[in-house]
Amino acid sequence: MAYGRETPRQRMINILYLVLLALLALNVPDSILDAFKNINNSLETSKSNVNNSVDQLFSAFENSKLKEEPQRAKPIYEKAKNAQSIIGELDTYINQIKEEFVKQGGGYNEKTGDLTMRENEDIAPNLMINGKKGAELKEKINSTRQRLMELLTPEEQANVSFSLEAKDPERPRGGKRTWEDVNFGSGTPLTAAMTILTKIQTDAQNAESDVVKLILGQMDQAVVNLDKFAAVAVAPTSYLVQGQPYTAEVFLTASDSKSQPEITVNGSPLQIADGKGVYQVPTNQEGIFNWTGVIKVKQTDGTVKEYRTPEQTYQVARPSAVVSPDKMNVLYIGVNNPISVSAPGTPTDKIKVSMSGGSISGSGGKYNVKVSSPGTARISVSAEVAPGKNQTLSTTEFRVKRIPDPTAQFAGKTGGTMATVALKAQNALFAKLDNFDFDASFKITKFSMIIAKPRADAIVLSTSGNNLSSAMRSALNGITPGTRVIFDNIIAVGPDGTPRQLNAVALSAN
Repeated sequence: MAYGRETPRQRMINILYLVLLALLALNVPDSILDAFKNINNSLETSKSNVNNSVDQLFSAFENSKLKEEPQRAKPIYEKAKNAQSIIGELDTYINQIKEEFVKQGGGYNEKTGDLTMRENEDIAPNLMINGKKGAELKEKINSTRQRLMELLTPEEQANVSFSLEAKDPERPRGGKRTWEDVNFGSGTPLTAAMTILTKIQTDAQNAESDVVKLILGQMDQAVVNLDKFAAVAVAPTSYLVQGQPYTAEVFLTASDSKSQPEITVNGSPLQIADGKGVYQVPTNQEGIFNWTGVIKVKQTDGTVKEYRTPEQTYQVARPSAVVSPDKMNVLYIGVNNPISVSAPGTPTDKIKVSMSGGSISGSGGKYNVKVSSPGTARISVSAEVAPGKNQTLSTTEFRVKRIPDPTAQFAGKTGGTMATVALKAQNALFAKLDNFDFDASFKITKFSMIIAKPRADAIVLSTSGNNLSSAMRSALNGITPGTRVIFDNIIAVGPDGTPRQLNAVALSAN
C-alpha cells in the first residue's frame, strides 16, 4: 500500500536514530550529539516538505473541485480539514514540550546551533517521566491516531498504514517497560529527546498527508453505478386550465449527464439535455389527453434497448375560479367583508386576488374586503400558470350596500305602553341592529324627548349623545299614568361614519 510507506531517506533516518539510542547507553560524545542534531534537522526538513505537499493538495482541491461541484465537494473538504485540525492539535502540544526543553536547556548555543545543555540527561526524564508529560504525550498520540482512523471508511482503514503510534515494548528494553521510559527515560540526553519529539511530529505529518489524500480522493470515485434502468416520466401537475402549458420530464433513472438516449413521445423526438427529455405541448382545447414516452439506449455491444414509460394522463379545463362571500352575497360599507377564493387545480400560493371599488387583504384563500361607497365592486382572480406568467381566471362583480339602519329603543322597546315606574328608571336611548351577521355597532349622537301630560302643554327637550340630560331626567320623574313620552329626531352614526335618522319611539305611561 502506498499510503504510509516510508521513503528510503526516512528509513535511513529511523535506523540511525535507533543506532544512536543504543550508543547512548555506552557514551555521549559530541559526535553522537551532533548526529542527533543532524537527524533532527533532516526530520524538520522532511516535516516541512510534507506540510507544503498537504497545503498544495488543499489549494488544488479549492481551485477545482470545490468550485466545480461545491455541493458534493464541501463535505469532503471539511472532513479533510478536520484531519488537518486533529494533527494541528498534536503538533501544538509537542511544540509546547519543546519550548519547555529549550527553556530548561538554557536556550540555543550559537556555535553548535543546538541546545546549550544538549548533553543533559536529567531534564527530559524529569519532565517526561517524573512530570508525567511522557504518559500524557503517549495518550495524545494514540487518541490522534484513533481520531484520524475514524475519518476513514472501514475499507480505507484496512488498507492504510502509518507509523503514528505510541506502544509499550512487548519485552523490557534495558529494564524499561513503557513507551515513555524507552524514549525519554534515564540516560536520555536533551538533544535526543528533542529529536524524538521532531520524529513524532514528522510521523504525524505523514499520517495527515495519507488521510487527506484518501479523503480528497473520494471526489474521483464514481457517484452512481448504472446497473439498472427504468423509464420515468414526471409531470408537475395533471390538472391544467386552458392556455396553461403542460410540462413533463421524461428521463432514464440512474442516468448521468453524459448519457444521450433517444427519447420520443407518441413518435415525436424530444431534445435531450443532461440525459433528460422535456415534453411540452400547447393546451388550446379542453379534454383528457394521454401520452407514452419511449427511451432507447445503446448498449456497449452496439445493440439498442427500448424502455417505455407508463401511460401518462392530463386534463385541460376552462379557466375557472370560485369567489364566495363568507356571510352574505353582498359587500357592506364600513366593515370587513370576509371572502374565500379558490381555483380548482391551482395551489393557493399561486393565486393572486385584486379588486376595483375597494381594497382587499389576506392570503391562503382567505381575504377581507373593505368598500367605501354604494354601487358595485369587481374582484379579479389570477394564477401563475408558468414561471413569470400570470393568467386571469375570473372577474366577479359584487353589489356594495350601506349597512341597514338600526332601530332606536328605549328600555328595550320601540313603542307601546310601559309602567310609569319603569319609564322613570331608564336613563339612555340605544340603537340596535338586529338580524345582521356582521359585527357593526351604532352610537346615538343626538335626540329630542317630548313629554305630553294629560291637559297640559307638551315639554320638548334635546341633548347630544344617547344619555338623558339632567333636565330630561327631571321631567321624566314628574310623569303620571296617561303621560305620553316620545323620542324623536334621533341621529345615529355607524361603522361607515354617516349619520342615520332613526325611527321615533312613542311610549305611554300606565
